[in-house]
Amino acid sequence: MKKTPLLNIALSRLVASLGHGDVLMIVDAGMPVPPGVELIDLALTRGVPDFTTVLETVLTEMQVEGHVLADEMFVKQPPALAALEALHASGALGARRQLSHDELKVLSRSAKAIVRTGECQPYSNIALVAGVVF
Repeated sequence: MKKTPLLNIALSRLVASLGHGDVLMIVDAGMPVPPGVELIDLALTRGVPDFTTVLETVLTEMQVEGHVLADEMFVKQPPALAALEALHASGALGARRQLSHDELKVLSRSAKAIVRTGECQPYSNIALVAGVVF
């Protein structure tokens, strides 16, 4: 049995398959998933699992060199923003880039995969750019 907190087989396989610069998105329940992009749907019901729990669990296995957020997140300030700011301040999310929500949807077309959470707070979405551990 794995020693790390991430137990979901599909998500663990995905993180293990990432190469430098690959994009993995963690999104709220309303974010559209473009055709052809792998979807790992963890959503069970409203708020379960929540965005922050999924992100923090993914970060136990994924090396991140940067992240992308929508400008609208800073306007609407969903509850997940406080956790994101703390993770960013700790260096766990690498460099930050901001785009409009529409531009984030365009970026999602090139994601290796999208992980859908049960989060129902608008704009609770992040694109993680894979780094390397060496």
